[in-house]
Amino acid sequence: MKILITGANGFVGKNLSVYLSEKPEIEVVSFTRDNELSELPSLVRAVDGIIHLAGVNRPEHESEFKVGNADLTEALASAVAEVAKQDKRNIPLVYSSSIQAERDNAYGQSKKAAEQQLLALHEDTGNSVYIYRLANVFGKWCKPDYNSMVATFCHRIVRDIPIEIHDDTAQVKLVYVDDVVEQMYTCLVNAIAAVKAQAKPMASGFLNIEPVYEQTVGNIAKQLYAFKESRSTLVSERVGTGFVRKLYSTYVSYFPTETFTYTVPKYGDERGVFVEMLKTPDAGQFSYFTAHPGITRGGHYHHTKTEKFLVIKGKASFKFRHMVTGEFYELFTDGERPEIVETVPGWSHDITNIGNEEMVVMLWANEIFDREKPDTYACPVVKPV
Repeated sequence: MKILITGANGFVGKNLSVYLSEKPEIEVVSFTRDNELSELPSLVRAVDGIIHLAGVNRPEHESEFKVGNADLTEALASAVAEVAKQDKRNIPLVYSSSIQAERDNAYGQSKKAAEQQLLALHEDTGNSVYIYRLANVFGKWCKPDYNSMVATFCHRIVRDIPIEIHDDTAQVKLVYVDDVVEQMYTCLVNAIAAVKAQAKPMASGFLNIEPVYEQTVGNIAKQLYAFKESRSTLVSERVGTGFVRKLYSTYVSYFPTETFTYTVPKYGDERGVFVEMLKTPDAGQFSYFTAHPGITRGGHYHHTKTEKFLVIKGKASFKFRHMVTGEFYELFTDGERPEIVETVPGWSHDITNIGNEEMVVMLWANEIFDREKPDTYACPVVKPV
């Protein structure tokens, strides 16, 4: 299956090109600013479908809007119409328009004109046409200080450059580039499949990228600064789902290589070292510690706190003693056999390095350590005789 991407070197185009490169059944044909309009007919004739991303949104002269948006689309539509009429072949086309098409400005007018040309193509030839009026697209590889507030904020905050906000209550609508790429691709391949199966494709017209995120400029900036601060506090934001997950991935993508790493505090004594790696607002914290041969760590109990231990190097003995009944239990594990050991509230516990090399142990606790209320009470674990 051959797919033509116009604007393949742009922000969305780069993401789409990489996405399609992961699919061995897809062959990508690119149209960029290095190509001439005269090349479009031969390129169009050779493909099964088109994703039309090319356009102009920040020109030096206002007249470039018409040339880069309306005129280019007119040339593309003409090439598709020629194939439709001569070869009786439907080449489904997906177009990235803009919500600005609803507004009376030069850019919006040029995008609206491009939409009308594609809708006329469908009316004249029956060729499948699908138009997405995109909100502000954010994600990796977007050019900062150009046409994206999110890209500019990420780029500057990562580099300790001040950002400018004229109205922090201003609302913006955002869509994530991976959602855009995936949904445009799915739309196109489904339409191509319908054509090849001689089935009726989905009705042409306007489609929406979902989800759309509505945020204030101030909240976006606040969240980005919280990402930055998390390196020093070690407390991660809730980056696992929804908008925050996608914004965090975008933020990290603007790291210069020299900021790929950062240090965390290390606490050491005669027993070994203890290092905290990551803390979460409501799911505890992760750390690791070492112990020299023969060293015992722990010897305490908790009322509510729970922990998970994973020995990743060395050999360990875990001992437990019930605080009420006095019941004793001992188990052994080592780095050659990944095994999680859980501490249980109401049982005093410790861990001893019984090997001949340094022991390294990963540790998760279900809460961030609170020095004012540590829920940790010393009580050595004594094996009954």
